[in-house]
Amino acid sequence: MFTLDVKQGLELALVHPKFAKQYLKIVSRERDYLSQWLAWPMHAYDEDFFLSFIKHSLHDYADGKSLSCAIIFDGEVVGNISFNSINHELKKVAIGYWLSCDLQGKGIVTRSVAKLIDIAFVDLGMEKVQISAAVHNQPSRSVCERLGFSLEGIITRAENLNGNIVDHAVYGLSRTTWVEKS
Repeated sequence: MFTLDVKQGLELALVHPKFAKQYLKIVSRERDYLSQWLAWPMHAYDEDFFLSFIKHSLHDYADGKSLSCAIIFDGEVVGNISFNSINHELKKVAIGYWLSCDLQGKGIVTRSVAKLIDIAFVDLGMEKVQISAAVHNQPSRSVCERLGFSLEGIITRAENLNGNIVDHAVYGLSRTTWVEKS
């Protein structure tokens, strides 16, 4: 298992079966909150759900298709961040993330996304990073805006979140923009 230091007290760790119990604990406590923005929490009722997610994620990582990491803050798993997809042909990655609601507003996601952006552009040679968020998910949209992403458009009726059809705001960041900003 590898870990990436983001800043003191904050690191990203490649998903590992030992995280399944901690993921379940968070989702069991915050299922309603997370289900506002994610479809899967309503189906995550046991460790096997997360063990399957981790196994699938590690296979996709080995195949170069994605990268899923636990967000670890002060030694505790508090969420997840991923290259949901790595498209080598288009030189583009899509980032997704979730965080325990009681830790939002501390810069954890913003710093974690910035770390993955650096990996995308420096280590993987990508040209674009993309993030999609539900239009009404202002915390996620604010992360994109703080990091210099441009709103590329709104995709209507993009996702069914547990019976609630939502539109997605699609944000993009080019390598050139990131380098100029840094």
